Amino acid sequence: MATASASVFASLSFEQKLDRLAEVAVRIGLGLKEGQELVLTAPTDALPLVRRITEHAYKAGAKMVTTFFSDDATTLARYQFAPDDSFDYAPTWYYDAIAASFKSGAARMAIAGANPALLKSQDPNKVSRAGVAVSKAYKPAMELITRHEINWTIVAAATPKWAELVFPGEPEDVAVAKLWDAIFHASRITSDDPVAQWREHGENLKRRVDFLNAKRFHSLRFHSDDGKTDLTVGLADNHLWAGGGTTAGNGIYCQPNIPTEECFTTPHKDRVNGFVTASKPLSHQGTLIENIQCDFVNGKIVKATATAGEEALNKLIATDEGARKLGEVALVPHASPIAESGILFWNTLFDENAASHIALGQAYSTCLIGGEKMSDEELAKLGANESLIHVDWMIGGPTMNVDGVSEDGHAEPLMRGGNWCD
Repeated sequence: MATASASVFASLSFEQKLDRLAEVAVRIGLGLKEGQELVLTAPTDALPLVRRITEHAYKAGAKMVTTFFSDDATTLARYQFAPDDSFDYAPTWYYDAIAASFKSGAARMAIAGANPALLKSQDPNKVSRAGVAVSKAYKPAMELITRHEINWTIVAAATPKWAELVFPGEPEDVAVAKLWDAIFHASRITSDDPVAQWREHGENLKRRVDFLNAKRFHSLRFHSDDGKTDLTVGLADNHLWAGGGTTAGNGIYCQPNIPTEECFTTPHKDRVNGFVTASKPLSHQGTLIENIQCDFVNGKIVKATATAGEEALNKLIATDEGARKLGEVALVPHASPIAESGILFWNTLFDENAASHIALGQAYSTCLIGGEKMSDEELAKLGANESLIHVDWMIGGPTMNVDGVSEDGHAEPLMRGGNWCD
């Protein structure tokens, strides 16, 4: 495929670049169909991208686009002035309405861009309690997402506070411009035909997924050259690898994450053993958690430490029984565009696509053969984890090696130095 030169892309106006991203989000990310509703969530600073996405959604035949905005200042106001019992409450009427919209056929899009450090100075206990309340209220809607019953996607918008964290010391306008440029490149919209490029990228991921599914590995072993990680992740019985696009339960083909570089599957909740060290910080609910180290025994975290945000980490894994276990394992080459940029985004949507990662909490039922039709009990019997949370954190990088291990113990090298062996 012919690609635009750097000078050609650079010559486009910001509005033209933003329009490209919006088109990819609607056509590739959602695969939005005529007559569908779209439920969109976004920070207020993302309004220019929201408007472009809304235009493209209606051009694609959307019946209605409904946007719910979040705002950093009003979020902080709650922590500063709300009564204590506020933090055990979530507006169930709102989350019930979201679930009802999904059940009636609506598509879901989230625009990421909130300040990753927004709640860094707030009471971790209140942050944790508020997160648990939202997780419980959102569960009926989240189940439709984790089961891929609907077409959904996540895309990002550069915002001032996020840009300030990614490019510290730069003037605000310069930092925001640099972050937008990084988002555009990571989101693969710089070619002559971004939609076609995304389709080609999806096919490349599918070939990798087909290879992994044909191997039927029993487990993966992550072992780093620096000795900070030696972790064996057992894979769920009848697991399926996925990556790139997927056909949702409503029959619509979508790309759940823009950008995406991963091949992922469901671990066995009781077959994870060893120790692991995060290779990048985790931004969770406004708290930055750095240098995570965890020990696993028979699937469960028995020890968790961090050099920053440790209290938030331990509250996270105490959310429920499943929060101490894995719901996802993903392989991402260090040669991905995001890793090669050298930028730490402080945002899981991007950083998880720069490195192999694991996720605490809820498993994707679609990563099990026939899993989308199984009950919770049937899924658990195959090893799928259940939890109110699903939180990815990065463990891969240039020192990470990964072996696929068969049931008889034979190990086959999959990654060396963070990249695929073939």
